[in-house]
Amino acid sequence: MSLYNLSKPFLFMFSPEMAHSIAIKALKFGLLPSSGSLKSAFLSQNLWGLHFPNPVGLAAGFDKNAEVYSPMLGQGFGFVETGTVTPLPQSGNDKPRIFRLSQDQAVINRLGFNNQGLDYYVHQLEKRNIAEGIIGANIGANKLSENPINDYVIGLKRVLGLADYFTINISSPNTPGLRALQGKEALDQLLSKLKIIRDGAKLDKMPPLILKIAPDLNSQECEDIAEIILKHQMDGLIVSNTTLSRDGLTSPLKDESGGLSGAPLFEMSTKVLSNMYSLTKGKITLIGVGGVSNGAQAYAKIRAGASLVQLYSALVYHGPGLVRKINAEIEELLKKDGLSNITEAIGLDHK
Repeated sequence: MSLYNLSKPFLFMFSPEMAHSIAIKALKFGLLPSSGSLKSAFLSQNLWGLHFPNPVGLAAGFDKNAEVYSPMLGQGFGFVETGTVTPLPQSGNDKPRIFRLSQDQAVINRLGFNNQGLDYYVHQLEKRNIAEGIIGANIGANKLSENPINDYVIGLKRVLGLADYFTINISSPNTPGLRALQGKEALDQLLSKLKIIRDGAKLDKMPPLILKIAPDLNSQECEDIAEIILKHQMDGLIVSNTTLSRDGLTSPLKDESGGLSGAPLFEMSTKVLSNMYSLTKGKITLIGVGGVSNGAQAYAKIRAGASLVQLYSALVYHGPGLVRKINAEIEELLKKDGLSNITEAIGLDHK
């Protein structure tokens, strides 16, 4: 039995948010043994001038304040995305605000971008040892901001040079009005400003700018987003954030407000992922997120068009050992399909 399976009953005695705090503290103090980096000729690839040893990354939301990216890389993740960070510290929404839906292998959260702000976040990233692995920075807007677009401008300016890639999070359902930035005109304005900042930065290597979108988009909204990101030649797209849908849930807590993540999100997010791959004609690097808890699901997202995948909610139920298991299963599926490297499987369902 794994260390996590032994400790899981103890962790589940606490509220989800308290259990998360315990996990962060354990990681900060080195109480979780490192399993070392996971490397495989089948799983490694180069994207945006970066070498990814494997395609499985940690999604934003776990390491909001960039405190435990090093130990999480040590758990075998191919990359770790920190944040979401906002310019000013904010406490987020009232507690309780995270709910385990064990029957559905899901989580509902309405955290509301709780984080310690850019000053603390930047200080944490400045300690980074670049040789340890790939780190992403996920930036957002403060809840009470009068100019959300300017919050992203401030965030990108502050974190440029401190991470390997930057995610523009305009798809959280827990900050009022945030998802409106996915609209055609607002998105065009936002990306125009951020591209100017990124392109004008005096850095040795131009870091990729990636947009994170919601799964609750209709076909017209997907088409509009595809048009704008192609216009601005965005480097990547993360599909997707949490959903407001509650279809098919059985847990008693299913009607709590907030964003739903975990197993029920898999089909919806993969469908949007596949659609965005088609709409962008495979020209934009996609990261598939939502409901990944095994290698078959990760591989399905890759075949649908993802170059990389991310997970978070599955860790609540399966622990960090899941990362190595998923990678091993992806490798077996690649071999079964007669492929020698993951790049050969990207978008295979469209060919």
